[in-house]
Amino acid sequence: MAQAITAPRRTTAVRRWHLSEHKLAVLVLVTPALLVIVGLRIVPLILGAQYSLTGDGARNGVFVGLSNYQTLAGDPVFRTALKNVGLLFLALPVAVAVPGILATFLFLKVPGHRFYRSVYFFPVVLSPVIIGAIFNILLSFDGPLNQVLGKLGVAPVDWLGNSHLAIFSVIGVHIWATFGMALVIFMAGFSTLDQSLLDAACCDGASLAQTVRHVVIPELSRTIQFVFVTTMIGMLTGMFGLVYVMTAGGPGGSTYLPEFYIWVTQGQMNSPALASAASMVLFVLMLLVGLAQIRLIKRATKEV
Repeated sequence: MAQAITAPRRTTAVRRWHLSEHKLAVLVLVTPALLVIVGLRIVPLILGAQYSLTGDGARNGVFVGLSNYQTLAGDPVFRTALKNVGLLFLALPVAVAVPGILATFLFLKVPGHRFYRSVYFFPVVLSPVIIGAIFNILLSFDGPLNQVLGKLGVAPVDWLGNSHLAIFSVIGVHIWATFGMALVIFMAGFSTLDQSLLDAACCDGASLAQTVRHVVIPELSRTIQFVFVTTMIGMLTGMFGLVYVMTAGGPGGSTYLPEFYIWVTQGQMNSPALASAASMVLFVLMLLVGLAQIRLIKRATKEV
């Protein structure tokens, strides 16, 4: 009778030991990644927030409160950079729809889909400096694009010298240069799609548009959320190279973005505290945009 009682206790003790061993193994595997995140992300973020409350120049290290943020609010160049962020947000659906539509056709295995998959991804491996240099030639006032337009009877367009068009030119080049990565993510999402749902939609006589709306989009809602958030973050933090090479922030500061503003403030104006304040504004902006996108996309996918 005693042996019958102690046996379950030993079994329970063994299970607890295995459970604690499993937790220890998970902790050992996760700890290096956590240390990297804390050391290279969290700590610099805290230090940057603290440094943004200090002064520059003669007031270096002196606590000035929100003075740097007030300076940013009164800076027309920084306001232009924030306005351009709004343009990025408006261009975001295009940046997501282009790889989504192309991934749909590749998933349907259109003729030459393997070749197109390689071609679409090719711009991703190019450096932004190289891409900017190429499009500087293509979009110059006497460049190939304007020559083609001239043969069609259209007057030449100053793509990079017009303050109203330059930012749209840079955004368009960025979308072309980066949509290949989103395409790969969409293709990975399509690989998890339930084929039986597609077969059922086909048997019910659903058109391609109906299949995409009622089957593909709900099934790929997580993938779409991920692409939306990562694409917007990439726009906010990955366009420095193109802006620097193609326009250098011009003409008249019309193509400034927060990232480029931070670099100019730190590197050319030698105002690290003000640059830290701009960095904190960019961080909060990315956080709010990301959360808003996730909420809107969840609501949209539920309605679909």
